Amino acid sequence: MRKISYAMAVLMIGMSTITANAEDLLTGDTKLSCEAIICLSTGSRPNECQPSIRRYFSINMKKPGDTIRERIKFLQKCPASNETPQMQALVNAIANGAGRCDTASLNQELQKQILDNDGNPIGVGIDNNLPDYCASYNNNAYTNFGDYLPKYVGVPERGGMWVNAADYDTALAAYNDRIAKENAAKLVLE
Repeated sequence: MRKISYAMAVLMIGMSTITANAEDLLTGDTKLSCEAIICLSTGSRPNECQPSIRRYFSINMKKPGDTIRERIKFLQKCPASNETPQMQALVNAIANGAGRCDTASLNQELQKQILDNDGNPIGVGIDNNLPDYCASYNNNAYTNFGDYLPKYVGVPERGGMWVNAADYDTALAAYNDRIAKENAAKLVLE
């Protein structure tokens, strides 16, 4: 399994090529951008991450594409951000996926109209297809979301939803129990 310490080591190695004493070099947005890369490459958010994450998410433009572009520019202030193609890919994956690929965001943003066999709307469900930007972010070689990785439980037509991997077994059992009760109630009505 990939470890966040691996991503941190890659960042620190990249920064050490710039100067023997990287701590003296990294201040202001340069420091915050490096910390943001590390903090947004894992599902855990220690308190030390708050300033860099707050700075990152404070970048909001009128158009989503402009927000992503400005966030990439911010992350690129970290000297290690362009050391390798993998780090460049990580910066792009973070800018496109961070804050948009957690279970709450997926369950909110992926709501879609559910249609019957004749194409008539019968309700709203949550799409079970992970967006490409999330797959790229979650599967990047330098990220480690472990138990925070979103997994889908059920099917959209029957109230399926995204849950954290750590909660998957419990959520699946609850979903299956609910479906069994709904099916039993339908049999009684027929």
